[in-house]
Amino acid sequence: MDRVSQLPLRRTPVQQRSAERLARILDACAELLDVCGYEELSTRTVAQRAGVPIGSVYRFFGNKRALVEALGHRNLDRYTERIAVRLAPLAAGDWRGAVDVMLDEYLAMKRTVPGFALIDFGGQVPVGAPVAGPNDEVADRLVHLFSVHQGRTPDADLRRAVLVAVEAADALLQLAFRAGESGDEGIVEETRRLLRAYLAQVLDAPAARP
Repeated sequence: MDRVSQLPLRRTPVQQRSAERLARILDACAELLDVCGYEELSTRTVAQRAGVPIGSVYRFFGNKRALVEALGHRNLDRYTERIAVRLAPLAAGDWRGAVDVMLDEYLAMKRTVPGFALIDFGGQVPVGAPVAGPNDEVADRLVHLFSVHQGRTPDADLRRAVLVAVEAADALLQLAFRAGESGDEGIVEETRRLLRAYLAQVLDAPAARP
């Protein structure tokens, strides 16, 4: 699918067996995050749960922070893939439907994907935030998907609007999941209304121009 990239690894697996081992390591990391959280996570417990030698973990990752960052990166790739599949049958002008797809797929992953509730795309890891955080990459992916689906050239206005929408949705959905284990439906729907109203300023603008 478009915009799916390679995981940030110390070494990229070449053989199928190595790729399967990497997948088991990331799966084990995700499962343990739900069990013990980030602070109690260790490369040793990940290796034990994955059924691999500890050296296999260090073959790909220098420490648990790198492991969790790679998990967030994989989550973003899978999110992008899922959205691309669901956007394909939507009419090109249906940007509100596209926004719904992006919000609904995030909610589905938040509720069902191991480790996602804590890590999602890496923004909640309590190890300090880089200047350009995960939301910047999320925005870049969504701008690309929007542009392809809507048949428009991405520009600074669209990128800025999508980034603001991503940051706003991130804050509001954190609130929704603090209010309810599966996400407070009232807050989720208010988030949907806010996103549609705000993005209409940019996404409806081309149709209004002579």
